[in-house]
Amino acid sequence: MASQTFTKAQQNDTIHGLIENVSQGLRTMSKLKGNGFIHLEPSLPFLLIYRSQPNDAGTKRLAKSGASFLLIDDPLEFDYSQLITELSKAMIAKHHAFLLIDVLAGERGNNNFKIHAPASRLPASVEALKHELHKIKVSDNGPYLGVEVVDEDIVMDGVQVMPCSQDEILECGAALIHIKVPPVYRNAKGVLFPVFFRRFRDHLSRALQKAIFEFVRVQTTSGIPSFTAIGKRNVHESLYKLDQELTNIESSFSLLMLVAPVNINQIRDTFFDSGFKDVLDYHYRLLPVDPDKLKRKLFNLRIDEIDDPALAYLYSEKREELEKQLSMLKERGTRNFFYSSIRLFHGVEKDLKKEAESILSVLGEEQEVDPSEMMDAMEFKKMAEDEFDFFRKQDPNFSSHVHIKKDLNIMMVSQGEFYLPEQYRLTHKEAQALLQHEIGTHVLTYYNGSQQPLTQLKAGLADYDTLQEGIAVMAEYLSGSLTPNRLRTLAGRVIAGDALVQGCDFKEMFDLLKNTYGFSKDRAFNIVSRMFQGGGFLKDIIYLKGFVQLRHYLNSGGDLEVLLAGKFALHHVNIIRELIDRDVLVAPKIKPRYLNMDCFEDQMKEINAGTYLAQMIK
Repeated sequence: MASQTFTKAQQNDTIHGLIENVSQGLRTMSKLKGNGFIHLEPSLPFLLIYRSQPNDAGTKRLAKSGASFLLIDDPLEFDYSQLITELSKAMIAKHHAFLLIDVLAGERGNNNFKIHAPASRLPASVEALKHELHKIKVSDNGPYLGVEVVDEDIVMDGVQVMPCSQDEILECGAALIHIKVPPVYRNAKGVLFPVFFRRFRDHLSRALQKAIFEFVRVQTTSGIPSFTAIGKRNVHESLYKLDQELTNIESSFSLLMLVAPVNINQIRDTFFDSGFKDVLDYHYRLLPVDPDKLKRKLFNLRIDEIDDPALAYLYSEKREELEKQLSMLKERGTRNFFYSSIRLFHGVEKDLKKEAESILSVLGEEQEVDPSEMMDAMEFKKMAEDEFDFFRKQDPNFSSHVHIKKDLNIMMVSQGEFYLPEQYRLTHKEAQALLQHEIGTHVLTYYNGSQQPLTQLKAGLADYDTLQEGIAVMAEYLSGSLTPNRLRTLAGRVIAGDALVQGCDFKEMFDLLKNTYGFSKDRAFNIVSRMFQGGGFLKDIIYLKGFVQLRHYLNSGGDLEVLLAGKFALHHVNIIRELIDRDVLVAPKIKPRYLNMDCFEDQMKEINAGTYLAQMIK
């Protein structure tokens, strides 16, 4: 008897603590007696519920994909009826309404979702749920699943599925929806189809979010701005660990540094001295890592166990990209490196080549300035350090350094640090452009990404390079520093990339740029020598590609500042906005100087007017 009294007291304490957290707006993550568990976000007026069933692989994970969920294992060990009713009352006091969604697997062979809900009380939510569920397929190539709506409670074998009846929940003022999910995500033996399950979970999660948002919008005063804010508000500790491990793998090598030839000066001198005939072999730095061991670490990461659909997508995509990069390290100096480069950067599209040809047909190469008017690497270093001071005024914690290197042929930013070739010389206008390109974009987004809870936002999500370089070139333009020669160089890189794909060798590509498109020998060499790094490196096509894509994004009303929150691709923007809405990510800490320049508004008018690229350069 004493034991039962103690258990009841424990239950009351647990429920009291939960209700107290609701009143104070505090998140609850608590184990319940009998292997139950509750994760509650008090700012979100809903709760997904899953009741444990035998041979039910996958269904619990469907419920756990929600921001708030209750897992019921042994209903005899804990008074879930009391918990649900007390919680409902507390959440209704806070939000004026509360939605419970019971998720359970349907019968195998029945390919219909079955929604048990008081449709007359929740017309908007039921209709939204029905509409979104109709978009889910039986299999990757199969027909769409059906949806049936029934206005009644669920009873199985004469017993209610839920600890509370529909009437009991209605008495509290809450609403209850049961959703029977067709178990098409597992085979006849109950084994999951892992890849299909993840896609199915993502679609179902989005459908539930939209239905919940309609409930929130119509029934509550929560002020939640969109369905994207319905997602998970916290990141599990295990995901932070996975995130750091993935970033550690990526930061253990620099692909750009390891494919840059250390003998670039000798290659240039020999090529010019021989009358553009002799091309020395590229020599590279020794690999500081074993690609095979890193791949093993990469695929040991349990990305498949991430229950948050948005984050699962981002991390799975990033692992695939890192696998390609590690393969390229092994393939340096071979034709396979070039083939992997095509996979990584997707080749040259016809429209992009056409844009490049248009630029080169309109803009001629400008004459070189007097060498006495050019600045050297040390002068440019001082300008870069002044830009760092501008960032420190916005955030005193900002820190970065300039490194001048003898064996480098390109200016670059790696892990937030700025690297400059010792022999680098440039005009004052080029210096202004590159300040906003390298410092105002690459260093800035690395720092903003480093202030995010997830380290992948500083390391860079998959395919982030294209948007990064697009922003960087746009920064040159918005600061009034993008020159005809610079835009010609970006267009020349696309022409060179297309020529590489077509099979041109070093000398043929140099001749094409110099004699057909009118590049000076120095500019032609710089473009070609970069294109043949590693055995054929298509990265340079993404500068113009990213600029074109970003111009379209801004012309369509896209927000520029959200792109500065870290390093990610343009196709990630909606996910990044969602994660900011969910308080998983934060807005940018520092912003670039060009946003405050006098020329910014006029330059943006040209973008919004849809002016052709070649005509935007004055």
